[in-house]
Amino acid sequence: PQRDEAQSGRSSDIYGGEEGERRGGERPKCLESVYGRNAEEVKSALLAARPGLTVVLNPEKPRRNSFEITLLDGGKETSLWTGIKKGPPRKLKFPQPDSVVAALQEVLKTE
Repeated sequence: PQRDEAQSGRSSDIYGGEEGERRGGERPKCLESVYGRNAEEVKSALLAARPGLTVVLNPEKPRRNSFEITLLDGGKETSLWTGIKKGPPRKLKFPQPDSVVAALQEVLKTE
């Protein structure tokens, strides 16, 4: 994936969400799911906080029924949020966008 320079001067990518494919002008199937809606909310919050980030939704097929957000900074991977061991109820498997932004800011501050 292409990378833009983050405000910190480092190249960073955020990966997360649910799998989806673009077909012509159609909306990706992932955006019609609860996973896709949550991924888009988190993506919007991250870009609002750090406009220089590249946010990529599922560069590879995700683990079934999982929602995770990972920061890739160079070759280093840092988990910002995972819902794998959360829930039921199902809503606990998805983060609040502001908590992911706070986790990102904390990781970038400590580096």
